[in-house]
Amino acid sequence: MSDAPRPRRPRQPPTATQRALGLLTRREHSRRELTRKLTARGVEAEDARAAVERLAEAGWQDDARFAESLVRSRAGSGYGPLHIRAELGMHGLDREAVEAAMAGFEGDWDEVARDLVRRRFGESGPRDPNQRRKAAELLMRRGFDGGRIRAATRFDPDDPDG
Repeated sequence: MSDAPRPRRPRQPPTATQRALGLLTRREHSRRELTRKLTARGVEAEDARAAVERLAEAGWQDDARFAESLVRSRAGSGYGPLHIRAELGMHGLDREAVEAAMAGFEGDWDEVARDLVRRRFGESGPRDPNQRRKAAELLMRRGFDGGRIRAATRFDPDDPDG
């Protein structure tokens, strides 16, 4: 028996399904996003769609799971429901999937808004009109509606109900 190294076989490039699975092991992706990323990496559009379909059928890709994950992640980063709904739509999810993901959110949007204001303006929140305006603009950019903005910028930190 010889100790000489065996010649290596040339490595085959990964298939579209292998590439898609590699992306999914890092984080959840929507079907549209996964297909777009595959085609951007040189996979033919039809092969990309077929690979994503195979992974969806096998349970590796799931738009509902992606949507729930995105809602939790964005809410945890201080984004409001208006921003998150728009982002889910940009990922190619239909209205029913967006509404199901939003309804599945177990947090409190008012508390998400108040938390963001506390992080930016301290525990006592905005105290003067200029700070309230800045806090309101921040919340508006982050996708909160008028009622939640008013509640979050005029809260009393000593009031246990907010």
